[in-house]
Amino acid sequence: MASKSDFPVPRSSVNIVKEYRAALSDILNTKFGCVATFDGVDFESELNVAKHGGPAIVPERRVGVTLPSGVQVSVWKGDLTSFSVDAVVNAANIRLEHLGGLAQALSSAGGPKIQRESGDYVYRHGPLTTGDAVVFDAGLLPCKKIIHAVGPELPHYPSTHDVFKAEPLLQKVICSILDRVKEQHLSTVAIPAISSGLFNYPRSECAKTIVSTVKQYYEYVQHGHRPKEIFLMNNDEPTVKEMEGAFHHIFAPSTMTYSQATAKNTRSATKTSPTIQVANVRVTLKKDKIEEQRTDVIVNTASPNRNLREGEISKAISMKAGEGMQKEMYSAHSTGNIVITKGYKLNCSEVYHTLCMSKDQPAAHQFLFTSVFECLCMAAANHRNSIAFPAIGTGNLGFSKKEVARMMLDAVHNFTQTHQTKMDVYFIIFPSDRETFQAFEEQMRSYQPSASHSSFAPAAAVDRSDIHSSRGSTPRISLCGPSRESTAEAEKWLTDLFASSSFDIHNNLILHWGEEEHQQLSRLTKGGVSIEEFFTQGHACVTVKGFSRGEAADAVLQVEAMLCNIQRELISEGEREISMLSDTKVSSERLTVDHSRPDFTDRVPTFKKQNLRILKVEKVKNPALQVLFDLKKDQLHCSATQTMFQLIPAQFCEMISRIGFHAECAPPEDPAYGEGIYFAHTLKRAMDLWRQKKEEYLYFVEAEVLMGNATPGKRGLILPPPVGSDADVLYDSVTGGGDISVIFSGYQALPKYIITCKRRDE
Repeated sequence: MASKSDFPVPRSSVNIVKEYRAALSDILNTKFGCVATFDGVDFESELNVAKHGGPAIVPERRVGVTLPSGVQVSVWKGDLTSFSVDAVVNAANIRLEHLGGLAQALSSAGGPKIQRESGDYVYRHGPLTTGDAVVFDAGLLPCKKIIHAVGPELPHYPSTHDVFKAEPLLQKVICSILDRVKEQHLSTVAIPAISSGLFNYPRSECAKTIVSTVKQYYEYVQHGHRPKEIFLMNNDEPTVKEMEGAFHHIFAPSTMTYSQATAKNTRSATKTSPTIQVANVRVTLKKDKIEEQRTDVIVNTASPNRNLREGEISKAISMKAGEGMQKEMYSAHSTGNIVITKGYKLNCSEVYHTLCMSKDQPAAHQFLFTSVFECLCMAAANHRNSIAFPAIGTGNLGFSKKEVARMMLDAVHNFTQTHQTKMDVYFIIFPSDRETFQAFEEQMRSYQPSASHSSFAPAAAVDRSDIHSSRGSTPRISLCGPSRESTAEAEKWLTDLFASSSFDIHNNLILHWGEEEHQQLSRLTKGGVSIEEFFTQGHACVTVKGFSRGEAADAVLQVEAMLCNIQRELISEGEREISMLSDTKVSSERLTVDHSRPDFTDRVPTFKKQNLRILKVEKVKNPALQVLFDLKKDQLHCSATQTMFQLIPAQFCEMISRIGFHAECAPPEDPAYGEGIYFAHTLKRAMDLWRQKKEEYLYFVEAEVLMGNATPGKRGLILPPPVGSDADVLYDSVTGGGDISVIFSGYQALPKYIITCKRRDE
């Protein structure tokens, strides 16, 4: 069940929060699954300035179309240095020297890695030629890759003949970019008007060539990977206008602008599904039935007595879902003014039931706004990518259609101001409700964030008794996590971060650090901070010390951010490998087991014997990992599996459920039987093998393990030893002391349950 809490920020640490808001949000989400919002902290205006200078541009979608191949192409006004996509394209020169224009902006925002990798490439391979495109890591940019593409360079005042000669070269570089997109299996890429700036290609001709080349590429390239969307993005209005004009000319009459779409009748508007982009959130308006949506989350408006047969929306959702939802509704705990239940027969994972109040009650507007905001926060905290809302409050609650549309859009905007999460948000209007659809349509077309709602208290649970009171100016970080344990872990970490000038970070992902990370550590030590990295008995640790708490916290956040980046990369690489080997789409779920079910009650006595109280049991479902586990079972000719345990840090629960077991997640206290993945046959042995240092919560993974042909292990093994004289025939696993097993392939174990506990004497 989702949990929320407020963490007061010490006044002495406010400047750290100001400077590292994005890093703090990322770390809290990666380590603890918590979405963080910040209240009472006056973020300076310079933090909203793009890294290359000038005011930040809110991404704005102008026009788009879906090609017959399924690829979406759209024109945007936005800032490539802050746009979150799989890859951004840089307009580079042949020597990859990023000294001006967009190249300099991207290089500055991405950090020294951008220019360093570019220089290394040219040193090894020589200069590029016009039309080439190469792919590197994106450094500190909010994307995975940067594609450096070399377009044609024209004279300052190009003639018609100059443009004629340059056109095939511009076509070539666009094709090279799209080739790299295909090779790298990228889903989204943002492309600027290459050559139109410092390289003097006339804007109008440049726009027409780029748009037509993208269109032709996906008409004639029928095989291989296709991306989800191509963003044609620029930050200056004249270039964006030229792109729009070229788009309409080349795709007409198959596309229309948003304003053109809304000028059509209701039936036509329904087909075009009006969409706007608010930072990382895509908002789509649809005419449909809310109970028919295929999203991760469906939002319902329920009466305070939780009777789902009251209200048209609630009744429709309840009838489609079945009786189980009403039963759970009566017993489920509320978080703020929201009750979460399973989706049952609906095509969603969860339903968020908002317990809203009618318009004539005090502070009803703020209450409605907060309900929408909290639903978005909970969806982000629970790693949901899509959510469908009805037009909350337009029925019996008495709100006008226009004000509801406005408040719901403002809630989305406020969510994007404090969250980095990508999400698809759908506003679902009943098919015959033309007036509500038009009200939402008009608000979306002319939307600008409303100052009247920017000061709402979005992240705290609303209490009717103090809904009039101001939250004041006390700095705080509001945490919304998947459970009380997750928010408690996050609070403890924040307390330690702000309270001490010495900090120990135990994490075996440190072993993945390379030259770049060690150079960053070296830079950190120049400011009065000492950093010691050491490795002992299978455990990697970094100790950070500063002359002040502020200096130490500054360095700790940068170190933790490095580790979070590595964890994300490992998960991404792991999911790609699992998908390729299993030929199965990778998906994972952690389903909370009801306390009354045998999955929960049967485990209670075993844990009680170790003085542990079970707080939560989650069943892990990952079909792709199951396929690989079954393949491994056949490969080892091993029909029998054994139930075993690991005791892991909270940070790795999600990682293990998504990509399975890795040695870095649970290094034992002493790796006496090899450098593999350790499992204990009993809970008691697990607690000896992984000694937790005064942790409030303990996280056990229960797994099925394939031992196969096993032999006693010994220190230093990185693979099982040979069975006999043939060095190519190895044992399948090793053992230690009879109640410890070590495997060397993560696919020999399948996570089945994650069990959260607390010591009974606490």
